[in-house]
Amino acid sequence: MVDVVESLAIERAKEIFGAKFANVQPHSGSQANCAAYMALIEPGDTVMGMDLAAGGHLTHGAPVSFSGQTYNFVSYSVDPETELLDFGAILKQAQEVKPKLIVAGASAYSQIIDFSKFREIADAVGAKLMVDMAHIAGLVAAGLHPSPVPYAHITTTTTHKTLRGPRGGLILTNDEDLAKKINSAIFPGIQGGPLEHVVAAKAVSFKEVLDPAFKEYAANVIKNSKTMADVFLQDPDFRIISGGTENHLFLVDVTKVVENGKVAQNLLDEVNITLNKNSIPYERLSPFKTSGIRIGAAAITARGFGEEESRKVAELIIKTLKNAENEAVLEEVRSLVKELTDAFPLYED
Repeated sequence: MVDVVESLAIERAKEIFGAKFANVQPHSGSQANCAAYMALIEPGDTVMGMDLAAGGHLTHGAPVSFSGQTYNFVSYSVDPETELLDFGAILKQAQEVKPKLIVAGASAYSQIIDFSKFREIADAVGAKLMVDMAHIAGLVAAGLHPSPVPYAHITTTTTHKTLRGPRGGLILTNDEDLAKKINSAIFPGIQGGPLEHVVAAKAVSFKEVLDPAFKEYAANVIKNSKTMADVFLQDPDFRIISGGTENHLFLVDVTKVVENGKVAQNLLDEVNITLNKNSIPYERLSPFKTSGIRIGAAAITARGFGEEESRKVAELIIKTLKNAENEAVLEEVRSLVKELTDAFPLYED
């Protein structure tokens, strides 16, 4: 029965993303990335990955991560003016450093990523292309963001975030030889026995993704994200990185209003609004403080929030940050947050 469930999860993942091969055993996105690196390159090889402050992930070469400690990562960034990916600059950098692998994908980039251009750059310098689509996988599955699978040698993702499944990882490829290397990298390479209860949950969540209702959910995630971003765009005290959003999240520079992102995160925790501090491109503060916060719409959309509620959430965030010392206002925000959550309970009675 365990094998039947795992095979079902594999087949559903392949159907969702149009991939020939899938491994559903990774316990997390980080472990999926680790296995992908093992399948594609050797320790010490040069790799290009997105700079953490520009929107990349720890496993895209951060010095504190296994990735930065095992491989020679060289970071690419975004244009300092537009805060968008600059493919001309990335190509020039790739020609200079001659990487064996280019890693595309982000954990804090609010615009569409053109994976075909990344593949062109990889081919031009003789590199492989790996895409980490952990944040946008649900949007890709719904056809609302271009898929990396036709372009990447290996694609990795988490199964939570916008895929709305259990915490875990997934690896996809169209290359049979790489599929074998991936399987060996996962077991016995970096994992022991698979967590089959999680694999079963992945199979169930993949079935939900295949339901037409999931596309509506994903579309609403983007609508709600844009709605919240629009509220911040209308306030001159805040700046949205790259000028807006085309996906499920966006970054806001809060330093005109509060000292740093950590202060903002802690303040919002006090009124029961959960988000995280986040570095912004060309960050001037430490990653333990940051200039920005990251706001996402996936969780509130799963809860049932629409554009009206999303607008209220953004307004409450702004109200909180602008009234950090006013306990009466903070108590009012707590009450309004409770009204919202009571109207959209997590579980039916």
